[in-house]
Amino acid sequence: MADEQNATRLKCALVVRGAFDAHVVPAFEAAGGRVAIHWAPTAVIMTAIEAGETADAVLVLSDAMDRLIADGRIEAESRVDAVRSRYGIAVKAGADHPDIATVEALKRTLVAARSVAYSRTGASGIYFAGLLPRLGLAEAVNARATIIPQGFTAEKLVSGEADIAVQQISELMVVPGIEVVGPLPDPVQEVTTFSAAILRGATDRAGALRFLAGLTTPAAASAYRISGLEPAF
Repeated sequence: MADEQNATRLKCALVVRGAFDAHVVPAFEAAGGRVAIHWAPTAVIMTAIEAGETADAVLVLSDAMDRLIADGRIEAESRVDAVRSRYGIAVKAGADHPDIATVEALKRTLVAARSVAYSRTGASGIYFAGLLPRLGLAEAVNARATIIPQGFTAEKLVSGEADIAVQQISELMVVPGIEVVGPLPDPVQEVTTFSAAILRGATDRAGALRFLAGLTTPAAASAYRISGLEPAF
């Protein structure tokens, strides 16, 4: 990552970290660009922007992007729907893979877990926290949950603090030493879209435009798929 001086400044949701590190950022830099990325959950990025923090472009959940456009903070015509993501479950590498094929199997797995790790401010954690009461498991799971403020929940598998991690599949895959069991079953799954756009008042608008153009190339699409995402274009 470049220093912010003389670099295109971005605020990006963690969901694309794997694909960005593997392809999108190196491709941008190979073409002569420089980028400085502030990685954070969408909710944290939104709070920062509302508090007056700036960047040249952002990549956030599509509904958050809708709000930024409605508030006049975004150049709406620059919007790019980049990826779609699903929530999933991971365990430490070498551990038995629990059954999560059905909602009932998922419930049994969550109840049996010594500790379930999820994020307080990430899209996946916000969704999962809302899902637990629907499953009737809020008290049982949260009594032993490992809830992190933000970041990669699968790190708690490697440290031994949890034996189940819940997050966007692409975010789980970033962490070495874990194995993705699979996506949540369809009845409790949610597909989320992440969008990027230029912030009004961008100091490096040209660089931001070039970066956004790199989000929808065939090579970027391949990187998304490899990292557990689906192209949204």
